[in-house]
Amino acid sequence: MINTGAYPTYTVFLAVAVSAIVVMALMPFFIKLMRHRGMGQQVRADGPGTHLVKQGTPTMGGAIIIASVLITVAIFARWTPALILGVLVLVACALLGLADDIESVSHGRSLGLTPSQKMVSLTLISIVFCLLAVNWAGRSPVVAFPGGFSIDLGVLTTEIPMGEGSFQIPWLYVFFVFLLVAGLSNAVNLTDGLDGLAGGTVFVVMVFMAMVAYAENELSLAILAAAIAGSCVGFIWYNCYPAQIFMGDTGSLALGGAFAALAILTKTEVTSLIMGALFIAEALSVIIQVFWFKRTGTRVFLMAPLHHHFEKRGWSETTVVIRFWIVSAAFSTLGFALFFQMG
Repeated sequence: MINTGAYPTYTVFLAVAVSAIVVMALMPFFIKLMRHRGMGQQVRADGPGTHLVKQGTPTMGGAIIIASVLITVAIFARWTPALILGVLVLVACALLGLADDIESVSHGRSLGLTPSQKMVSLTLISIVFCLLAVNWAGRSPVVAFPGGFSIDLGVLTTEIPMGEGSFQIPWLYVFFVFLLVAGLSNAVNLTDGLDGLAGGTVFVVMVFMAMVAYAENELSLAILAAAIAGSCVGFIWYNCYPAQIFMGDTGSLALGGAFAALAILTKTEVTSLIMGALFIAEALSVIIQVFWFKRTGTRVFLMAPLHHHFEKRGWSETTVVIRFWIVSAAFSTLGFALFFQMG
C-alpha cells in the first residue's frame, strides 16, 4: 500500500486513473486470448436481429475489471474489515459469474447456470456477508431513510454466546441484505445488454458511491468504489459500440454485488437504491413482462429488458446507451442529494 494518507482526495482520484490504465493495458491481450480460445458471447435467439452480429464476440472481460480493482485497492487502500468484505463480495460474485459464463460458452447457448444454482450461490454470499458485516465490521441492522426516519431490522435477533460477547443473527436484516445483493447483482446483469450500457451506468453510480464513502470517512471504501469506476472507464474503451469484448456475467454480477455491498457498508441502503434506480427499472421490466405475459398472453413492453424496448421503438443502440447514462446520472445525483438528508 502506498502511503498517501495526507492527501485522501488525491488518492481517490488516482485510484480511478490507475484502475482505468490497468484495464486498458491488459485488455488487448485478454481479447486476443479469448479469440484464440474461441470464448465468444452467445446471443439470445429471440433478441433483436441487429444483435446477431455480436455472436462470437469475446466475453468474460469482467475478469480484467476485477483484476484491475484488486491491483488498485492493494496499492492505495488500507485493509479494513469493511474493505475486505466489499472485496470478498466482488470476488465471490465474479466467480459465480465466471462459472455461468463458462457454462454458457462451453454449451454454446446464451443461458449458463440455472436460476436455482445462481440463487443458492447468491443466498450463501449474502448471508455470510451480512453476518460478517454485523458481527465483524460493526454495521448496524438499521435501515435509514432520508428525513431521519429509520427501521430497525434487528428486532428479531438470535444471539449466540461466544467468549465475552455474542454472535448476532438479525434475521430480518439478513433477508433484506439477500434481497439487496441478489436484486442488484441480477439487475446489473440484466442491464448488460448493449455495448457500453452496463459499464457506463456502473461508472456513474460508483463515482457517487465513492463520494458517499468519502463523506462517511470510509476512505478504503471510497478507493474501492473509485477503482471500480476507473475499471469501467477502461473497459468502455473496448466495449463501446461496436464492442470488441463483453464483460459477461463475470463482470455484471460482480459489479452489482459490489454496489450492494457498498450500500450496506456505508449504511446508505435506501439512497443507493435511488442511485441505482435505472438497474431496478431494467429488472422490473423483465418481472412485469413475464408476469403479464403468463397472465394475459400479451406484452407490456415490445421487448424486455427495458433497453430492448427502446431499440424496438427505433432508437439506435448508441442512443439508448447515452440516454440511459443520462438517466443514471440524474438518479445518482438525486440519491446523493438525499444522502445529506439522512438522520
